[in-house]
Amino acid sequence: MSPPSTVDHEVAATISAVHPDIIGAHILTRLDGPTLASAAAASYQLHSLSREPSLWADICRSTWPSTASPRVAEVISCFPGCHRSFFSDSFPLPVDHDRHHHGVDRDNHAAAINLDRMPELISAVDVHYRGRLILSKVVETETSSGWFRCSPFRVDLLHPKDVVPTEIPFPRDDDDDTCRDIAEGLTLSWIVIDPIGRRAMNLSSHKPVEVQRHWLSGEVHVRFAAVLGKQGSSSEFVQCGVQVTCGGSHFLLQVREVCLVVEDMDGTHLKGRESLVILQRALDGKRGKRREEEGRKRYQEYLERKRERKERKVRTEGTLDMLFAIFFGAFAFSLLSVGIFRGVKGIPNW
Repeated sequence: MSPPSTVDHEVAATISAVHPDIIGAHILTRLDGPTLASAAAASYQLHSLSREPSLWADICRSTWPSTASPRVAEVISCFPGCHRSFFSDSFPLPVDHDRHHHGVDRDNHAAAINLDRMPELISAVDVHYRGRLILSKVVETETSSGWFRCSPFRVDLLHPKDVVPTEIPFPRDDDDDTCRDIAEGLTLSWIVIDPIGRRAMNLSSHKPVEVQRHWLSGEVHVRFAAVLGKQGSSSEFVQCGVQVTCGGSHFLLQVREVCLVVEDMDGTHLKGRESLVILQRALDGKRGKRREEEGRKRYQEYLERKRERKERKVRTEGTLDMLFAIFFGAFAFSLLSVGIFRGVKGIPNW
């Protein structure tokens, strides 16, 4: 009996030799979103099998349990590629279009934005600790009223009296391990959805960019962030920050506040109208890399720009103060000189 040929062995070893039902039911269902997207680019067969809507629906629900809510599921069903395009929008960070690198005129782009196109924003939020879900909620925010557009932009996930229990140990007075544990184990996803435009984006760095403990109350403040470009400027940036406040008993922490705000490089909270322009630009824009490393890197760059801006402002104010002091000194000296001159000549000062 002759041994099998090399060609036959190679054909048997290819993925095309596996029945499509086995690939779809036992292989592709075990992949996460990024791996499934990579597999789709490997061959025509995998590309066809990976477009199965149920695969992406299961991935979205397992990655973000909030997407299983009836309201979000209804909106996702209207996306061009349903859950597949929703995942491609929401998994990576949004990328700001820089005028210098991409040739985008911010002023013209901002002028083309129609705020009436986005009368509502849906927030799908999921918080995990060490891979276990501790909070999942959907908030619908009306954005067309004058009150919303003229007030500081803020979306609260919890009511003031609501608390969410966690398994995070309450830190002792001299305990820094809890803050480090939170920085490593706590993850958050805040997906903003435009139901009319059928676009979505994730405004969270996935892992915290800052974890601080209040010296007096003992509360732990955790910040997640996404950095976006500000309207009409290629050097101005804003921070879409998610603030999570944890407090509670002497044993386990409780989540007491989760809110989304938008603030500029001076630390001023932007109003609803300006925030909507920024969010709409980002929703219409491109997407970048995965969140953890890229999110922290962009946040550190944002802090560095913010620090440089503050130093320039201090230097400018110092220069103006010095010029004012010189001018005032010269003016006072001139008045004194006139007074002495009048006294010597015997001219009345009045």
